[in-house]
Amino acid sequence: MPSASTGASTRVVAPSAARSTEVTADVTEMLPVDTRLTPGGPGYRRMSFALFLAGVATFALLYSTQALLPLISGDFGVTASTASWTVSAATGALALFVLPLSALSERFGRRTLMTASLAVAVTVGLLVPFAPSVGWLIALRAVQGAALAGLPASATAYLAEEVRPKALITAIGLFVAGNSVGGMSGRVITGWVAQEWGWRVAVAVIGVIAVGCAVAFRLLLPAPRHFKAGSLRPAALVRTVHDHLANPLLRRLYAIGALFMTVFGAVYTVIGYRLTDAPFSLPQGLIGSIFLVYLVGTVSASTAGKLVDRLGRRGALYLAGATTTAGLLVSLADSIPLVLLGLVLITAGFFAGHAVASSSVSHTAKEGRAQASALYQSAYYLGSSAGGTLGAVAYHSGGWAGTVALGLLAVVGVVGITVLGSHAARTQRRLVAVRH
Repeated sequence: MPSASTGASTRVVAPSAARSTEVTADVTEMLPVDTRLTPGGPGYRRMSFALFLAGVATFALLYSTQALLPLISGDFGVTASTASWTVSAATGALALFVLPLSALSERFGRRTLMTASLAVAVTVGLLVPFAPSVGWLIALRAVQGAALAGLPASATAYLAEEVRPKALITAIGLFVAGNSVGGMSGRVITGWVAQEWGWRVAVAVIGVIAVGCAVAFRLLLPAPRHFKAGSLRPAALVRTVHDHLANPLLRRLYAIGALFMTVFGAVYTVIGYRLTDAPFSLPQGLIGSIFLVYLVGTVSASTAGKLVDRLGRRGALYLAGATTTAGLLVSLADSIPLVLLGLVLITAGFFAGHAVASSSVSHTAKEGRAQASALYQSAYYLGSSAGGTLGAVAYHSGGWAGTVALGLLAVVGVVGITVLGSHAARTQRRLVAVRH
């Protein structure tokens, strides 16, 4: 009968549907919930601002004496090459310690290591103004650089673990922005403060600012929720580093980063001396303001991806090298507008080349990317130390033309390595074609 048939059908289907709904709900409850941070979500803004402040503190401290080198030379009665060690010692120590500290962060945690690194660095920063001699100043700066190595070693790893993949590039971009703002503002602030009250007060001001950034960083940074401690296995670390250094492409990228930074370190270590001397004779405040040119680098680094899309990685490196070369040659003129134009071109070329090389490292390394990036940072900061010291020596012996000659030699190295890479790539393609 129709009515009975319909009722029976209903009684059979309804329980089945109910069971299906219950199963679906159970499956939904079993699915893992992604608790990583995302833009607009709780904790993301705090995390972003905390790491931005860490970047500001790191680079303001790291290069706090660079704009003050002529004043330090005069105070201690030392040459430009000796005073330049107040910068080179810090960047060199950072280069040496970034790899071992990246390993420590695997065991003790990213936030813990970053907090400890900043605490030591800002404490030393408060002692720097009281250095009784240039030797003590250089030693304190070396300790400060070693401590700061814990920041780049841990910040990107923290972000990779705590931020959702789609938001990772933006989050890292904010940390890098903090780096550039810290590097620029530290130099500008010290320049103007030193003009009125001397270099010791200037570095003291940077130390106090860094203390504020460090305290805010620790209060704002969310506790890690996805970090899993690993064991310290020196053998595994050595094996990973060996594999990276055995990769010809990674070796070339490390060398390119070091050579670009050699140019940049030489130019910005010496430029203060040149602008202090005749025919310019600029006051310290204006010399510090020269570092506002860093804003050009922020733009060129952000457009490096578009350059690679159009020209390829090697084409972008050639263009970066050509731009840097043009800047070095233009800066030889005894004209403030042309010197500024030269600095703009040098800065744009350097940041573009650095962005291409550093991003290529992450793309090339399929395993152990943290160690691959740490090796790049080591090469990068060793280049900064070499550029600062050799650039000052070249300036002492041959004037600004000597520093420019050193920069041109480094750019020739970049171009030569890039040509070698192009040749290796063509050879590899021919071998693949023959096999197939």
